[in-house]
Amino acid sequence: MIDFRPKYITFDCYGTLTHFQMSAVTRGLYADRVTEDRMEDFLDDFEAYRIDEVIGAYQPYPEVIKNALRRASALWKLEYRDSDGDTIVASVPSWGPHPDVPDALAKLADAYPLVILSNAADSQIGGNVEKLGAPFHAVYTAEQAQAYKPRLQAFEYMLGELGCGPGDVLHVSSSLRYDLIPAHDLRITNKVYINRGYEPSTSYYGYSEIPSLTGLPGLLGL
Repeated sequence: MIDFRPKYITFDCYGTLTHFQMSAVTRGLYADRVTEDRMEDFLDDFEAYRIDEVIGAYQPYPEVIKNALRRASALWKLEYRDSDGDTIVASVPSWGPHPDVPDALAKLADAYPLVILSNAADSQIGGNVEKLGAPFHAVYTAEQAQAYKPRLQAFEYMLGELGCGPGDVLHVSSSLRYDLIPAHDLRITNKVYINRGYEPSTSYYGYSEIPSLTGLPGLLGL
């Protein structure tokens, strides 16, 4: 159990709460250009470029996706179609939660104020949050912060809006690279890693690890 009562439980959204389906959408769009035996490598490169696009100056979410897709296509010497980026961006609000999420969130919401910090645009995340089925105290986006995770500016914006310090929150994510490593660097000492298999666990960063959100109420004694 976690011997700590946070003022807020803060969450990453896509991948942690919402089932992140960007690879599935992209796989369908690029099936005419990339063979199935090479598709995972292409999707990995698209992901790498998305990370690269968000660590610089802020740009709107559609531009992040389109630029990353354009760069991955150029690397692979594939035709890039701007409509593919539009299709990916348009699909995001339709994504629903992982199966383990709604019941666990409902239990947590009875005891703690819940907060989302997401690499999202304001116009897209409402549909995803609604599908989670739990009340949230606040939902903060990269558009509001004018910075994407893993930039510390995104976390600083959230803490500033909440009026609290790094030691007051419990941050929960399925991504070390976007969330738990920068949270560690900002001295957010209370962290939970939901290991959904996206990235290897690295205990150096000082988090509790669970395989699904179902385990979080128990960690908090609920």
